[in-house]
Amino acid sequence: MTESQSASISRTRTAVPRRFLMCRPRHFDVNYSINPWMNPEKPVDNSLAVRQWEGLRDLYRELGHTVLEIEPIDGLPDMVFAANGATVVDGKVLGARFRHVERTAEGPAYLTWFVQQGYEDIYWPEFINEGEGDYLTIGRRLLAGTGFRTDPRSHFEAQEYFGLPVTSLKLVNPNFYHLDTAIAVLSDDEVMYYPPAFSPGSQAVLKEMFPDAILATDEDAAVFGLNALSDGRHVLLPKAATNLQERLRERGFEPIGVDLTELLKAGGSVKCCTLELRD
Repeated sequence: MTESQSASISRTRTAVPRRFLMCRPRHFDVNYSINPWMNPEKPVDNSLAVRQWEGLRDLYRELGHTVLEIEPIDGLPDMVFAANGATVVDGKVLGARFRHVERTAEGPAYLTWFVQQGYEDIYWPEFINEGEGDYLTIGRRLLAGTGFRTDPRSHFEAQEYFGLPVTSLKLVNPNFYHLDTAIAVLSDDEVMYYPPAFSPGSQAVLKEMFPDAILATDEDAAVFGLNALSDGRHVLLPKAATNLQERLRERGFEPIGVDLTELLKAGGSVKCCTLELRD
C-alpha cells in the first residue's frame, strides 16, 4: 500500500447534500437497440423497473438529498436516464444533443424543464454531447468521454461555456459506450475506473491524474459497477459489484448496493438515472 493510499483510507468521509433530477420510468421499454446491452426481443417488466427506480429515489432522500422529478414523455423510453439530459455546473446548463434519432427529443424536453424551473444561463450545443453520460465533474474540472456518442469537438464547447478545464478520454469498448459506465467520481480528487474501457493514451492520462484510483475487475465492470454515484461518503452502485464495494470500504466509503437490474436491460444503472443539479 502506498503512502497516498494510506492517507486516502484515513480520511474522514463526509456526505454532502446534493440536488438531483430524476425521471420515473413510466414508459420504459427496450424496443430498439443503440448499445450492446439492448435486446428488443428480451421482455421488460415495466412495473419492476418503476419499483427499482423508486427504491433508488427514496434512498437518495433517506440520505438527505433533494430529488426533483421531470415528467416522463410517452415515446421516449430512455428518458429515465436523466444523466444524459444535460450537464449542470455553477447553475449553468449545457444542453444535450443526442447521436441516435431515437433519443433526440430528450434534449429539448430536458431543456424545457430547466426553463420552467427558472434557469437562465442555458446553452444549446452545436456538437453532439450526451450530458453527464460523457461529462463527469471532479472538483473544478470536467472529465469528458468520446469514442461512441459524444463528439470530441463538444469538449471545447464545454470548456468555453463552463470556463473549466476539460480532460478528454477516449472509450474503445462498445459495452462501455458512455464515460459514466467506465469511471465513477468518488470525491474531488478520487475515482474508480475500468482501464480496458479506455484507449492506451487515456489509460496513461488516468494513471497520471489518479495514481491511487480504485480499479474495477472485469466482473464488476460487467455488472455496471462503475455506473455509481458518490456523495462523498456513501457510494450507491449495483449490488452485484461486490469487489468494488469491498475496495470502497477499505478507502473509508460506505457502499450501498442497489438493484436496478431491469434498467440494466437498456444499459443503465444508478448514475444513468441521476442528473446532479450543481446550482
